[in-house]
Amino acid sequence: MTVHARLLDGEHRLAGAWDGIEAANAFLAHLAARAFSPATIRAYAFDLVNFARFLIEQTLTVDAVTPTDVFAWVDWQGVRRDSGGKVVRLARRSAAPSTINRRVAAVRAFFEYQVMTGVRAGNPVPAPRRGQGLRPQARGLLGHLGSGRARGGGRLLRQPRRLPESLPSGDVEAFLSSLGTHRDRTMALAMLLGGLRSAEVRGLKLADVDMGARRLRVIGKGNKERVVPVDAAFFAELASYLRLERPPGLGTAECFVVLRGPTAGAPVSEAGLRSLFRRHRQLSGALRVRPHRLRHTYGTELAAAGIDLLALRELMGHANPETTAAYVHLSVEQLAAEYAAARFRQSAGGSR
Repeated sequence: MTVHARLLDGEHRLAGAWDGIEAANAFLAHLAARAFSPATIRAYAFDLVNFARFLIEQTLTVDAVTPTDVFAWVDWQGVRRDSGGKVVRLARRSAAPSTINRRVAAVRAFFEYQVMTGVRAGNPVPAPRRGQGLRPQARGLLGHLGSGRARGGGRLLRQPRRLPESLPSGDVEAFLSSLGTHRDRTMALAMLLGGLRSAEVRGLKLADVDMGARRLRVIGKGNKERVVPVDAAFFAELASYLRLERPPGLGTAECFVVLRGPTAGAPVSEAGLRSLFRRHRQLSGALRVRPHRLRHTYGTELAAAGIDLLALRELMGHANPETTAAYVHLSVEQLAAEYAAARFRQSAGGSR
């Protein structure tokens, strides 16, 4: 039986025939004790599964891992590169550089935990600076994670810097039109009109909704709290959902619940939300619509409207100002207009 991640008593843990199972689960339990979000712990679990499968295939034990083995693992994953607009897959397991860097950061954190608890003498995962050379010794338990970031600490692979991907209005309208319940439209509008992450939408509680002031109290990454004003269209759908669809007298604290089936009344799950989006992408034909792209559309439109960057950062709950700054970019149309205006000024000046 190969190693895999599973949900046990509400927490993600690893299971299977791997010598590192116990150590990995101790690490995941430590993350939970440090109040890492369930989504983050789930991501760490699946990244450790990828590493474990490599070690099993190579008949390597956790104790014997060296930096050379780490680089061999990176090669084993295969790097997916973008060549002339076409995706070139170099291996059957090929992953994007950003995915591999994320996995490396997770495994680095795993070994750092072992170092800090005295299980290992050193961390075999190289920790490059964001500039050149190697970083000094970590400053403490999981010190490589960096300020305000769950997975900082430098990258082993160069990855392209991409702008946040927003959606054309036609795709958004088609997708929203395909949603058959007020609940579903409300959840989508929370991302589109409030910039909420999918986990934030699922975790939103009734007590966090201020209908009068049209604001939401959102608990984001790192348990950070922010208050987000949202457009009236969201609250109109929310009011219809609460009045017509959400079972009356339900004791569930979360705002959005399952409406039918054996789990009716339970909070909407991560898998349930993914299934909802997948189904309605097919129904609507808007195949590019995903929760994070609705959120990116929110950020991009606010930035294009000239909102102050500090305000946008606060609204979106970004820990790093560079993340917010990525939303401030000129569209092709804006660039063309600026170029034409400059050329006009140049020609006008030369004709005098």
